Amino acid sequence: MELPTNPSGSRSRRRIIKTLGLGLTLANLPAFVSAGMTEIDQDTLDHGERLIPVTEKDLNAIEQFIEDCLAANRESDPQQAVQEVLARGVSDHKAMLKAVGDPIEAGLKVFLRSKDLTIFAASWTPQMNLMPHNHKMWANIGIYTGREDNILWERRKGSLEAKEARCLFPGDVAALHTNAIHSVTNPLPKFTGGIHIYGGDFFATERSQWDPETLLEEPSNGDRIREMFEKANRQWHKLNNG
Repeated sequence: MELPTNPSGSRSRRRIIKTLGLGLTLANLPAFVSAGMTEIDQDTLDHGERLIPVTEKDLNAIEQFIEDCLAANRESDPQQAVQEVLARGVSDHKAMLKAVGDPIEAGLKVFLRSKDLTIFAASWTPQMNLMPHNHKMWANIGIYTGREDNILWERRKGSLEAKEARCLFPGDVAALHTNAIHSVTNPLPKFTGGIHIYGGDFFATERSQWDPETLLEEPSNGDRIREMFEKANRQWHKLNNG
């Protein structure tokens, strides 16, 4: 099974770009995207996430998926509707892996950014951990390779208390509500990759993170998150290159 594609190709891209003119922007795309559209720049990210460039081939492979997510986000229950699109997309996780590409480093490959919707592929190196954090918007996560272990937390007297754990395997989808707090681990000796979809502009939202040892809340720190990604990649390259 292949991911759904639109045989009209360039017409489909024009429809996406026309939609972008209503306030949506695609990040790091090739030259056919208007220069007037806002792009995500690594140096201007408030939260320090590491970006992986998106190519025209990447966009072509999932453009119908993006259009389906945009349409679903206009439904009366956008999270549920987008979750259904995502579930279909990762149900054939091998096709999604082929479309998005094998993860080879920790980072985010951003396909869509807008005030209403953000879509990116996130990749975690083997044994990579992400501290407890929130999103302040709903989120749907679908895994297409590897495994992602989630701990869901609740606020308790200025700290956090672990309430639930869930392991996501290829083809699994998780829905997080607006106030959700979770931490993430890749427990495998291989990369994990997932499609993450958020009901807002993920990169323009002030968020919190919690110290993994003390569980004290602090503003999401771009330098610390950037170092976390860079450290994970350094460790992976060192392990594989001696």
